[in-house]
Amino acid sequence: MPKRRGDADDPTNTGLDRVFHALSDPTRRQVVERLGRGPATTSDLARPFDMALPSFTEHLGVLERSGLVTSEKTGRVRTYRLAPQPLEDVNTWLAAQRVLWTRRLDQLDAFLNDLKEQQK
Repeated sequence: MPKRRGDADDPTNTGLDRVFHALSDPTRRQVVERLGRGPATTSDLARPFDMALPSFTEHLGVLERSGLVTSEKTGRVRTYRLAPQPLEDVNTWLAAQRVLWTRRLDQLDAFLNDLKEQQK
């Protein structure tokens, strides 16, 4: 299948794009939440999900490529850990958006109040 611009593996994507793509799936969000409590093996992470292991490991691959998780293989066991930096980057971006939209909504509120006063 040809890649579309904006696909997770598209090299023109920013890290933020890859993180939002990874977090767009509920399975991956649950994995991130689970890893927030500490490292876990592939089988431990897969246990709560009703899907084949190869399908589940694709989700882990998306998370790893986004930078949200890291993995380490010891023998035949792969252990995943949460990597906090991408979440901090998302938080920074969201905080900037919050400031922007708060300012815009405050300006709209002031404009509407002025308009209301002029109509009196």
